[in-house]
Amino acid sequence: MSALGQVGDLVQLVPVQRAGAGLLLSALGLPIVGVVIVGLDIMPVRFAMMHVALLGIAVGQLLGLDPVLCALLACALAGAGVAPLARSAEGLSGAMGLLMSLAIAAALLLLALSGVNANGAFALLWGSILAVRPADLAVLGALAMALPALFVWRRRDLALLLHDRELALCSGVAVQRLTVLLLVLVAVAVAGAIRLTGALLVDALTLLPALAARRLGRSLVSITLWAVGIGLVVNAAGFLVALGWDLPPGPVLVLAAGAVALAAHLIPERRTPSWRVPASSSVPSSH
Repeated sequence: MSALGQVGDLVQLVPVQRAGAGLLLSALGLPIVGVVIVGLDIMPVRFAMMHVALLGIAVGQLLGLDPVLCALLACALAGAGVAPLARSAEGLSGAMGLLMSLAIAAALLLLALSGVNANGAFALLWGSILAVRPADLAVLGALAMALPALFVWRRRDLALLLHDRELALCSGVAVQRLTVLLLVLVAVAVAGAIRLTGALLVDALTLLPALAARRLGRSLVSITLWAVGIGLVVNAAGFLVALGWDLPPGPVLVLAAGAVALAAHLIPERRTPSWRVPASSSVPSSH
């Protein structure tokens, strides 16, 4: 059977349809998370939330609750809780490092003391795209609506915050509240991607499209649109290739997104301001 025929047969299966829908929804929201991660310079957030997700999964298994739901709640609380420790962009990175260390220590201690199957907890971190459930699609759908809506609603405030925290403060932006909201959304997005590529491969849905888009766009708006567009193309193409050639979707998605990011970085960097709003064009926020 040809690869095209195999894809045609597989897309009629419900798990494959759910996986495709999950990738489509993730491409509408998660690349925006990548733009925020790059803008706030909080690369460690992915690793921190992976460890927090593991802690949530361990708690869920111990209490007999849905492990993924517990991971979502744990990441949301961690995102909100770490924000007060951040007084600057550098503070955010330090806070994420602290959170990562504490979360993994607590998770390993809980697994050791409770007798919970550690292999089962770690297995969820690798993800299984064909195991996507309606509840997972609901989470991804909510993120696909919330993240673009936040971008449209607070676009100027976001541009100021991602450009310069002090400038945003002087312009009247509620920096602390906006940072808390962004960190919660980033944390939940990382946890929400667990079923798709696994927490260890979440960069394919978040960071890599944003890194490629950063070289292609000239403003925050164009960067965001590029990131979403790249996410849609990479997710669709990577998933179809994985189905056609019977390959694991997670690594294929990462390699596809990485190839696009690498190709984008081979393009000579433009001398015009890319995605950060210059101070001269900003106006004080009314929020």
